[in-house]
Amino acid sequence: MTTESKPTSFGPLLLRARKSRGWSQARLVHELRQVATRHGQPLPADASVKRRIASWENGHSAPDEFYGPVVCETLGMSSAELGLGHLTGQDSALLDAGYPASPDAAIANVDRLWRADLNGYDPLLQAQASEPAWSEASLRWLVAPEAAFPKAMGDRGPRVGLADVAVIKSTCDMFAQLDDRFGGDHARQSVIQYLSRDVAPLLSGRYTESVGRALFSTVAEATLLAGWMSYDACQHGLAQRYFLQALRLAQDGNDRRLAGSILSAMSHQATFLGQFTHGATLARAALMGISAVATPTLRAQFHAMEARALARTGDRHACESALAAAAKALESCNTDDEPEWITYFDAAELAAEAAHCFRDVRSARQAVSHAENAMSGSHVRSDFFATMVLADAHLHAGDAEEACNVALDALDLGEQLRSARCVAYLAEFRQHLAVSGPTAAVREFHEQAAEHRLWTASGQALTTS
Repeated sequence: MTTESKPTSFGPLLLRARKSRGWSQARLVHELRQVATRHGQPLPADASVKRRIASWENGHSAPDEFYGPVVCETLGMSSAELGLGHLTGQDSALLDAGYPASPDAAIANVDRLWRADLNGYDPLLQAQASEPAWSEASLRWLVAPEAAFPKAMGDRGPRVGLADVAVIKSTCDMFAQLDDRFGGDHARQSVIQYLSRDVAPLLSGRYTESVGRALFSTVAEATLLAGWMSYDACQHGLAQRYFLQALRLAQDGNDRRLAGSILSAMSHQATFLGQFTHGATLARAALMGISAVATPTLRAQFHAMEARALARTGDRHACESALAAAAKALESCNTDDEPEWITYFDAAELAAEAAHCFRDVRSARQAVSHAENAMSGSHVRSDFFATMVLADAHLHAGDAEEACNVALDALDLGEQLRSARCVAYLAEFRQHLAVSGPTAAVREFHEQAAEHRLWTASGQALTTS
């Protein structure tokens, strides 16, 4: 885990800079807080920051990549002037979208990402997804040797057992339920805070290899959740980096099924971002990479992700073939043999994927048919997406009035959702609706929709895009 390092020159330089301004430690805390607030980076309680300053001035530690720039700006000095040369290159490391070269690199990378996210590091939060990273990650995972393991951590860090791993699993399952019910923007920061403050120290703790494998697999699943939530918040560069770290952790946890699911998530994101060839390739890589251990439900999901990408390319024949393969695989599923985290993918989910596909190949009748069978009643966000696809399908079929009625149902369903991806679906529907013409039904819909938060957000998204 990355920690605050101890360049010997920093403490005396900070002390001298503070005293030359006639500031007490309390005054420095106040000034640091002012600068941090301007950058949208709230600091913890004054007592906590004051303890940090005392530790810095005593030479016990030095600011990391988040406190360092704040200190420099507050004092009007460069990192070199303050002896903070250890921060050089941290920005590029945070923004790197490469596949980690080792399990130790994955631990360091994901710890940095969690802390950068938690501290509101704007260059990372605003980063775009990297196209080459998708190809590199899938290839390196496919040809990777046997799972590696971190180098010995020595005698430092907490001792970790399977009970600790179970706690992480249970906690992240709770966050996953919140994500499903309220959207990725609802509790995303809480997830990251838990991972950064409670889970990161365990990764650098002391554990046997068997416990380490279980730990890596569980943290990979948790990091995948962080990626999905960031994707749902449309923070795409950040989401992609979480997916990459999760893939490496799953590799070293020797959990190939989970690794395949992570590639599937990357496929989903690539297709959403318009990178359809990457989307299809990632789905195929997932299927190929875990063919020996793939369950029917996993195969069905991977084929469905391939179909989603192919539909957007306009290749209807290949899309329908992939959907048929997904349906055939799902027929033989046995939930007792499936990983717990994939059991959500059932007939309703496959119907939702098929509805997306037929909407995108402009087969409105088939899209309507599948979308009507896609409501699970238990997954709010998925049901919102399926309902919006149904509305779009009715619109493509020339029935604007029914499209508006269905869209109002979606808005009611999504009232509690905090999801930029949901807003994107609505923005797309807005554009399609504008083409249909200003009928009485459309005007009435606009009046009723204006009362909904997500509809207002979709209008704002279009004006700022």
